[in-house]
Amino acid sequence: MAVKFSLKHLARSAALVIVPLIGATFIRLLYATNKKVFHSPKSIPADPTIFACWHGELLMLPYLYSFYRKKPHAKVLISSHFDGMLISKAIEHFGLDTIAGSSNRNAARALIEAIRTIKEGYDIGITPDGPKGPRHEVADGIIVMAQKTGAKIVLVEIKPTRYWQLDSWDKFTVPKPFGTLHYYSTEPIDVSDMELEEAREMIKRGLLAHEV
Repeated sequence: MAVKFSLKHLARSAALVIVPLIGATFIRLLYATNKKVFHSPKSIPADPTIFACWHGELLMLPYLYSFYRKKPHAKVLISSHFDGMLISKAIEHFGLDTIAGSSNRNAARALIEAIRTIKEGYDIGITPDGPKGPRHEVADGIIVMAQKTGAKIVLVEIKPTRYWQLDSWDKFTVPKPFGTLHYYSTEPIDVSDMELEEAREMIKRGLLAHEV
């Protein structure tokens, strides 16, 4: 048992180094081989901001963030499962930190940490339907953290013209090379005076504005 445990631990440790490096390189390659069109405000205020996109469109989000912040100062909410750890290590290559947790695991702790992080001056990245869905349904966390901190929300859609779509709950989208990446983002949205259901519907509608 001790040997099996050690081998499993060794394999995971190796994967946490190798897989994120390959993943980050792959993301950079996809971005470099696609045309980019930003349908977005040219700038947003420097105040801590919540950037939101659907879980299935998460892959290319770091480049929308870098469009607005030349010096990254953000943390992304990522599942605390092993696959989430791999994603966390991959986005470190883009200068982004993470908060481990989800709607299914360590949710309260992650929400408290996210609120504290915003108050410390960081931006936050979040997938309102992550990490396990239902797809395109907005959980309460994004609204609670926005209302508790006064942070505004930028809604992000990432639509490649050529892509692979995985057979997963979120229909995860991977752009193919030599197409066009269309980035859509809104002006920062204030939900501080909205009822929960009103804010949820507004976020959902905004994130589906360019859905085919």
